[in-house]
Amino acid sequence: MSTTKEISEAIRKLPADEQWSLLHEFADELWADWDTQIEADVSGGKLDQFLNEARAEIQASNTIPLDEIIRNS
Repeated sequence: MSTTKEISEAIRKLPADEQWSLLHEFADELWADWDTQIEADVSGGKLDQFLNEARAEIQASNTIPLDEIIRNS
């Protein structure tokens, strides 16, 4: 088994509980990888521009409280 199509077909043949187990296993790994990448990006300054823009928007009172957005949606 070497292609994603073959792997996908094999997974579909598994019982539902094993499919769910794989889903959770991979989801947990993907979220952990995502967290690691975000931490690296923050440490490397890749998000500084966005943080500075957000701070400027807050300072200029160009923001809407989240509860107002939720309430009005």
